[in-house]
Amino acid sequence: MSQPIAELEKVLTQLVAEHGQLLKCVDAHASAMRTMAVADLAAAGSAIEQSRTRIMFLEGRRRLAIAQIVRLHKVPPTASLAEIAAAAPQYKLSLLKLRDQLKALTTQIARKTNVSGKVAGALLGHLNTAVRLIAGAVKQANVYTKQGTPSTRQRIGVMEAVA
Repeated sequence: MSQPIAELEKVLTQLVAEHGQLLKCVDAHASAMRTMAVADLAAAGSAIEQSRTRIMFLEGRRRLAIAQIVRLHKVPPTASLAEIAAAAPQYKLSLLKLRDQLKALTTQIARKTNVSGKVAGALLGHLNTAVRLIAGAVKQANVYTKQGTPSTRQRIGVMEAVA
C-alpha cells in the first residue's frame, strides 16, 4: 500500500541530488561568465541542459507517483506534499525533509540564474549597440573624424529613425 509513497520518496531524493548538480553547473556557468572563458561557458551550458533534461524526466516520474498515491490513498489531486505525508505517517519526516531541501535548492538556483540572466542581458545590450554602430557606419559612407569614428549627421530624419 505504501509502495507509491516509497517511489515518491525515491524520486524526491533523486530530484534533490539532480538539483544539487544543477546548482553546481549554474555556479560553474557564472564563474565562466565572470572570466569570459568561452569553452567553460559552452561546457557549463551543456551540463545545465543535460541536468534540466534529467530533472524533467524525474518530474514525470514524480507526477506518476502522485497520481498513484491519489488513487490509492484517496487524497485530492491538488494535495500538497504535507497532505500526502499525513496520509503515510511512516514517511512523513523524510518527505518533509526532502521537500525543504528541494525548496532551498530551487531558491538558490533561481537567485543565481536571475543574476546570470541580468548579466547576460546587459552584455547582449552592449553587443547590440556595438553591432548597430558598426552596421550604421558600414551602411553609409561618411567622413571620419580625427579619433577614427565616422561623423554622423546631427539630426536624424523621421524616415531614418523608423528604418
